[in-house]
Amino acid sequence: MEIPSLEYVVSAYYVIACAEASANLARFDGIRYGRRAPEAENPEELVRLSRSQGLGDEVKLRILLGTYVLRSGFQDQYYLRAQRVRTRIRRDFDRAFAGVDLVLLPVFPCPAFRRGDQGMDPFTQKLSDIFTCSANLAGLPAMSFPAGLEAGLPVGLQFMAPAFGEELLFEACATFEKHFPSPDSPLYDAGWGG
Repeated sequence: MEIPSLEYVVSAYYVIACAEASANLARFDGIRYGRRAPEAENPEELVRLSRSQGLGDEVKLRILLGTYVLRSGFQDQYYLRAQRVRTRIRRDFDRAFAGVDLVLLPVFPCPAFRRGDQGMDPFTQKLSDIFTCSANLAGLPAMSFPAGLEAGLPVGLQFMAPAFGEELLFEACATFEKHFPSPDSPLYDAGWGG
């Protein structure tokens, strides 16, 4: 089974996600929503300080990118094109589910790296979202689960189901767990969970 539009998932996802973040987070200006900077002396400074102090770097980046792709003249070039790609991704998965009950995908395209390792730069990490963003764009249920170990670190897989196929996901994961119990990672530290 092939899903030809999979190569466009990450770019479409980040265009749409950033546009939605920009539109949805615009209200966090310190006036009615979000952190209020008490040292601000005028409304413009209130908005600037509240956003710079109350939002993290990744959030600010997404807002800026989203504002850019929603600008007049760029909306057709980026946002509307990404929405068309989203429709194509959904159609590709609909075709796939015409012949199968579930799709099994990796969670991450490479082995896990140890905690504290640099692993990948932020751009490469975003590109690695290819398999998890698919369910979001297609609007389909998916469930990830630990499937094994490689070099003492967990390897994740995910089942993706057609629309309203959550019950099938639960059954499949329970069956997988029954036949292939999740191994405990010898490198896992219980203190990481919180």
